[in-house]
Amino acid sequence: MKKTASKKASRKTSGTASQKPSGTASKSTSKKASGRAGGKVSAKAKAGGGGLETDPKRIAELLRRLEAAYPNAKCALHHRNAWELLVATILSAQCTDARVNMVTPELFRKFPTPQAFAQASLPAIEEEIRSTGFYHNKAKSISGAAKKVVTEFSGKVPDTMAELLRLPGVARKTANVVLGVAFKKAEGVVVDTHVLRLSYRLGLTRETDPKKVEEDLMRIIPRDHWIAFSHEMIHHGRQICVARKPRCVECSLESLCNAPDKTWSSH
Repeated sequence: MKKTASKKASRKTSGTASQKPSGTASKSTSKKASGRAGGKVSAKAKAGGGGLETDPKRIAELLRRLEAAYPNAKCALHHRNAWELLVATILSAQCTDARVNMVTPELFRKFPTPQAFAQASLPAIEEEIRSTGFYHNKAKSISGAAKKVVTEFSGKVPDTMAELLRLPGVARKTANVVLGVAFKKAEGVVVDTHVLRLSYRLGLTRETDPKKVEEDLMRIIPRDHWIAFSHEMIHHGRQICVARKPRCVECSLESLCNAPDKTWSSH
């Protein structure tokens, strides 16, 4: 009886201690990888993330591979000037760029300038942007930004971080998009849901607050790469390193990645 009990205990202990091959994630892990918007970091990723992997040689190789995979990566939001980019970026919160690009042509036809937006009623703006979600708040932000641009900046979108942050509805992410894309100024790093998720997976940060993530990235990414880096990471997050089930077998960064929720590993 004692030997039988010992064998059962041994089998139970062995089964508990067994692990999957390194780098292979279960289906349940993949489903838990991130939230719907793609910006959340899973509990498992937090627990198993380990330390930072910010060796300069690794960062240089990471940047080289991103540039090779997404040459001339650009902002996906359609716009003709800084004002249209500002409005489109405000609309992109909790909404896909594709949806924003469907809405903005008619929106800018009806309200072609900051002055037109400033004079428009909130219900009129809301009606045009309803499908982007959170349209009450977005309409208030756009209207408020338009009025401030008209009254304080002579109808032109300002080109400094401090001035942009004074506009309603504009936080650092939106300001960085406008500065980088419209004015080619690298004042910071755009941290959207994709950049947030990928930066954590790649060991570039162990923070989950966008502002702190941006601070970490600004320390390790050369300034002359800040603008392109964000675009490349966003493209990679949409096409390969998706939230729920990253396509690791197709990833050009896979050999540099030690994320615990990988779905395939070459090492």
